[in-house]
This record gives sequence, C-alpha cells and structure tokens, in this order.
Amino acid sequence: MKRLLIGTALASIACAGMAGAETTIELQRFFGACDADFGNVTDVSQAVGECGIITALVNKFEADNPDIDVNVTTVEWPGYDQLNAQLASRAAPDVVSMHYSVISDYQTRGLLDPIDDVLAAQGMSADVFTDASLAGVTKEGATYGLPFDNWTMLFHVNMNMMQEAGLVGDDGAPILPASVEELYEQGMQFKEATGKPYLVQILANETAAYTRILYTFLQQQNADFFADPTAIKLTTPEATNVVEMLKKIYDEGLTTTDMDYPAAVSGFSNGAGGIAVNGTWLIGDYTAQSEAEGNALSGGYTVYPLPQLFEGRDSTYADGHGWVLPKKDRSEEQLEAIGKLFKFLAENDFHWARTGHLPAVKAVFEMEEFQSLPHRDNIAEIAQTGQSLPPEVLRQFAIQDILGEEIAAAVHGDKSVEDALATAEKRVNDLLANI
Repeated sequence: MKRLLIGTALASIACAGMAGAETTIELQRFFGACDADFGNVTDVSQAVGECGIITALVNKFEADNPDIDVNVTTVEWPGYDQLNAQLASRAAPDVVSMHYSVISDYQTRGLLDPIDDVLAAQGMSADVFTDASLAGVTKEGATYGLPFDNWTMLFHVNMNMMQEAGLVGDDGAPILPASVEELYEQGMQFKEATGKPYLVQILANETAAYTRILYTFLQQQNADFFADPTAIKLTTPEATNVVEMLKKIYDEGLTTTDMDYPAAVSGFSNGAGGIAVNGTWLIGDYTAQSEAEGNALSGGYTVYPLPQLFEGRDSTYADGHGWVLPKKDRSEEQLEAIGKLFKFLAENDFHWARTGHLPAVKAVFEMEEFQSLPHRDNIAEIAQTGQSLPPEVLRQFAIQDILGEEIAAAVHGDKSVEDALATAEKRVNDLLANI
C-alpha cells in the first residue's frame, strides 16, 4: 500500500509538471467573431469565410499541438487603437494580425520584433513567399511579419441582373467597361433595364474604399503621386479625372448612396445593384451564396479586377495581411511555439486563399486545388498588376481616412473637386511633416 501511495503521488507530481509545461501564445486578430459556427471546427476544409477559416486553422493547430495553447482575442477591425494602448502599458499580445500598409508605422518606432530567426528555427526560408507579399513585410532588410495574403478591391458581379440589363456577352462573361465613357453608358443601361443602381458601394460611415479606388486609377494613369514618400501630390489632372468620375457616378444615380459596410455586403447579396465594389475577402462567401438556391446570386455570380478605365497601364492597388510580433519579452518556448504556428499557417495558406485573398505562398498558385477554385482565373493577373504604396510612406491608414473624407465631400457636392483635392493634399502633408 505504501509503495502504491508513493507511486500515485509521483505520478500526480509528473502530471502536474506536464500540465504546467503547456506553452501559451496570446494571439490578437481582426477578421470577426464566429465561435458559434466554427468554435469547435478542426476540419479546415469545412470552414468558409475569413472568420470561419482562421478560427478553424487555430483550432486545428491546437489539436495537432496539444502542448501549445493559442489564446485568441478578437478585436474590432482594424484593432490598432487597442494595440497602441497595449504597447503603451507593456501588455501587448505575442502575435497580432496587421496590414502590410501599417507595419512601417510600428517598425520605424522599434515596436515590432523581426521574425527571421523564428522562421529559420523551423527551417523556413523567405523565398517560399511571393514577391508582392514579402515586400509588404520586409523593412530595412529584415522580415517583420509572416506574409498571409494579398488583397485588393474587385468588381463582384451579379450575373442575373447583368443578363437582365443586356450586359452579358455571347461567351457568357459580363460586359465590363474599358473606359470612363463606357462606365457611364453601361451604368445607365443597367439602371434603365433593372431600376437598380449599377454599383453597390460603401459610402456611409467608412470612406476608405474611395481611397483605394483613387489609388488604383491614379496608378492606371502612371501618376507617381508619392514620388516623395513624405509628401503626396494630388492637385493634378490625374487625380481630378478620378474624383470627377466618382462624382458623376453619384450624381447620375449609378451607385447606392447610403450604405455602410454591412449594408453594402448584404445589399449586394439581396440584389440591390449589379456590381459590388468590395474586397477579395468576399469571394468565398458570395460563391457559396451563388451555389445555394433562392437568393439574388443563385447561379449567377462572378468577379473581376477593377477595370482599366484610363490609358496608361493595367494596375490595381493592393495591400495584404500579415502576422507580426509586438516588441516584448518572450520565452524560448513561446518563440518555438510561434514558429510552429507560423509554419502551420504557411503550410495551410491554400485554405486561407479560399476566402478570395491571393496566396502569400508561391506554391499555392501551382496547386490543382487552388486552380480549380471558382473565378481564380479571372483575378490571377493581380499577382502581377497589384501594386502597393511605397513602403517608406508612413501613416497609410490615417492617410486613407483623410483622402476618403475629402473625396466624399467632393462627391456629395459639399466641396468642389479642386478644393477637396487641395485640402486633402495639405492635410496629408501636414500629417507626414509632423511625424
């Protein structure tokens, strides 16, 4: 009996030691909350949408690595105010989702740790990633985040309504504009045939979409509007062309006018207009809807890059998501666990690409599973035509807000186009001059 009690006690001590050896990673992300639907899903192939897939990926990683606990905190998009407060109070998470366009703001202030050693410890090399995604996380010769994707704004097309408007070709593809004038003509044709706006846009409460559209059409005109990364140039014919086009679309009733982001997403789903100007991340959700019966997209959805409306070059403004390490002390065990998580995410980049985002891992483009995903042929060119702002440009999210506000003022008629662009230029340059 005495031997049995001693053996039981030793076993209990061993078990307690094993439980105490569990390594915890604090991971903070946006992408929404969906535990009710996917909180227990470990078969990633059964998950859909950004939230569902990232939730299932973390679940699967924990199931495969029972000695690692990933404690997930979901923040309201984009979450940077919360991160700033956490950094100031020395309570930052271990891993944080971050847009490529924001990384420089934190890296230049010494608030991020490079991940090169973390990747190397797992036998990972940077050359597995696409040039576009790697460029988003590389600063001063070091890697400051795990590339996860590239994303951009797209034309999501309701083919049922386009057919009604007579804007489907003999090949079954939608007839999309190839110039500004064709945009107006096709928009009016659609409106007259369906009684609905041609475009579904996010014009209430959030104006960042206007900025991304501006960037795309400036790039198409070969406008080097950030030739100096510390000063933007917007009082130009090229910028005027874009904002005047956006204003005419609004004035002619060719777009929805009062939808915020959730309303625009659901509005397109419910047939509020023919083409939703929104991001890559919605491809998976809209495709799933089109494969179901009894809704506005049933059997009739496709997607394309924003059309080339201006003479110059085919270009689309692109950004991306990465995983960064806020500056903090971490144990060797935590760094190893983070490395395992990063390797797992890279190895499963195909599943993330099912959202519609372009893969960060080059090999995914060659996978038969990826090539067979709906509509990927239509947007594959963005891997070559996608272009971000120069990496030296700081405060890119703040700049988006400024430009969006001023463009919206011009579009709604509260300011002249010239005044709005001049004010936007001054506000941005004042911001950059005071960093």
